[in-house]
Amino acid sequence: MKTDILSRKADYIGITGSVLCIIHCLITPILLMSTALLQDEHLRFGYLSLDYLFIGVNIVAVYSATRHYALPAVKKSLWGFLSLFTIAILMEDVSPIFEYIGYAASAGLVITHLINIRQHRLQHVH
Repeated sequence: MKTDILSRKADYIGITGSVLCIIHCLITPILLMSTALLQDEHLRFGYLSLDYLFIGVNIVAVYSATRHYALPAVKKSLWGFLSLFTIAILMEDVSPIFEYIGYAASAGLVITHLINIRQHRLQHVH
């Protein structure tokens, strides 16, 4: 029963996680430069560790969304964008290009989850 609910909500969870990650990534530089709040090493570590939470949320969402009903192209897209997203987040300290790849992968996850939602609705209408 709980897995059915998670499967139905997985796309919404994935969209939410990806959008929150984008917001987090956009405001982090502003917060680091404009507030003393993130000058504390423990707070900064906790705040920046949210990246790993977003990776985890997206893994659960993609797994749940693709477990039963996703079209093969949607499955491949979700897993591909998730892989790209994960690599980009883990490598963002290596080169600034990974930050942009992360944004693109997050957008790809959002769009593909929206396509999956639409596809489910079309299947249930017929």
